[in-house]
This record gives sequence, C-alpha cells and structure tokens, in this order.
Amino acid sequence: MTAYAIAYLRNITFGADIIEYLHRVDATLAPYDGHFIVHGDDAEPIEGEWSGAPIVIEFPDYDRLLGWYDSPAYREILHLRTDNSDSTVIFVKGCGRDHKATDVLV
Repeated sequence: MTAYAIAYLRNITFGADIIEYLHRVDATLAPYDGHFIVHGDDAEPIEGEWSGAPIVIEFPDYDRLLGWYDSPAYREILHLRTDNSDSTVIFVKGCGRDHKATDVLV
C-alpha cells in the first residue's frame, strides 16, 4: 500500500542551504522509488488558515518511506531543511481506491 511523507513548511529561509537541499533531495528519493506529488505550490485555504508550503512525497510502501528517511544520504542533508525552516512532517499509509469512508468504522 502506498505511503506518504507530508510536510508543512513555514518561515523558509531561501539561502544557499535550502538551494543545496533542493539540488540533492531527488537523488535520496530515487533508491526508494519516492517522488513528489505536491511540492510547495501555493495552497488555497478553504477552511482555516494556511501560511506555508505543502509537500507530499509518495512511496510504494511504508517500509521504503522509512528506509528513505533513515538513509545516510537523506540524514546527511536533513539539517539543510530543518535549520532553515519551521516544519511539521508526518508519515501516513495510503488507502486503496476502493476505500469508503465507512471502512474506518469496522
């Protein structure tokens, strides 16, 4: 089942460190078949407030998501993001296309 790393970045300092992170992050995703499906596009708040950049990275499964995040290659560049932005990051397992809202009641 697919898995997602979802980040909400705020107060991003766009300097040399963030630029380096952006240049290097794709190479850390490739071995785990991770790819961006949302990457910082302007969000349109419909309910509540939003003042940051949304990021969603999709992985084929939860194990590969964890493998990527814990990989030496990603750990080497992680500080470039965390030192230059405020962020909230969550990992979540996806559900199949046949999922119905009431499935959570079972």
